[in-house]
Amino acid sequence: MRTDLLVVWPLPDDGMEARTVIECKALHGSLERTISDGMEQTLAYMDRCAANEGHLVVFDRTPDKPWDDKVFQRKATVGSRAVHVWGM
Repeated sequence: MRTDLLVVWPLPDDGMEARTVIECKALHGSLERTISDGMEQTLAYMDRCAANEGHLVVFDRTPDKPWDDKVFQRKATVGSRAVHVWGM
């Protein structure tokens, strides 16, 4: 279980750094189940990497499905923690 992508960059003027986890998932079965499983994984990676932001990208490879039905953006929340969820 490894983070797909961890982006780290320095914050100006304070010597600190920002960390963002990006988890990528292929759609398997239902969208809501894929998001639920991906959220759990993304939050665990955020904890492990001390990230202050998380993104979950869900790739829908369904043939002949219109692009407009695949693309979305929402924010999912678990407790006080939020993850940006992107569909494509």
